[in-house]
This record gives sequence, C-alpha cells and structure tokens, in this order.
Amino acid sequence: MAKPPKSDIGGEHLRRVRRICTAMPEATEKLSHGEPTFFVRKKVFAMFANNHHNDGHIAVWIPAPPGLQAMLIHEAPETFFKPPYVGVRGWVGIELDSIGDEDLASHIHEAWRLVAPKTVKAAGAASAFRPRRPAARR
Repeated sequence: MAKPPKSDIGGEHLRRVRRICTAMPEATEKLSHGEPTFFVRKKVFAMFANNHHNDGHIAVWIPAPPGLQAMLIHEAPETFFKPPYVGVRGWVGIELDSIGDEDLASHIHEAWRLVAPKTVKAAGAASAFRPRRPAARR
C-alpha cells in the first residue's frame, strides 16, 4: 500500500514568510542555527522556525517594540508566544497557522523597521517603499 503524501505545511509557511521578508529593502536570507533567517545588512529581523526542537510551532520569530510582546501574548495566546532564546529580549513568536497574510506582513515590516539601519530606512522611504501584498491564502 502506498504511503500518503507527506504534508508540506512547513514548506508552504516558509514560502509565505520568504515572500514577505524578501520584499523588504536589502533583505537577505541565510541559514542560522539551522533555520532560514532573514537579515537587513547584518541584523536579523525574522527567523522561520519549523517545529524548532520539537516545540510544535511552525512560526516566525521577530523582534518587537518594548511592551508589545506581553500585550500580544496576553490578547491572542493562540497566535503569539514567547520564543526560546530571543524571547527574553522582547522577541515574539507568531504561529503561522493562526495569522493572515496582511497581519503577518505588517508584523514583519515593523520588525524590519526596528532593526534596519537609518540609511536603509531612508532609502526605502525615498523610493516610496510599500511591502508587496502577498497572494491570498487558500
């Protein structure tokens, strides 16, 4: 009997995160700590996490402004969580099954804005940067 096809949920979510992250000015991707990680120059603004150390999350970890992590987790614990390692520095984990593309793009753009050097932000503003709207989720 043939095995059922393997689920590509993690791959679908990675493509979604990649599409949003790579729309940011000067964004690059490379593996860091075994996971796809997105940088603006040499600073991380998003890390994809596919069941990291079997934690059950298919998520993206992003830096958040002071105080936002606790508020998001309190208001929507099914969507937001405190990720290991970087959570103590205010980063927030976003459960990708629980958030739409528009809201996800907004959070990722804010994370990019928090870490991008002033010169990159200024260049992005000068070119009237607008994140590309991702295709609708199925």
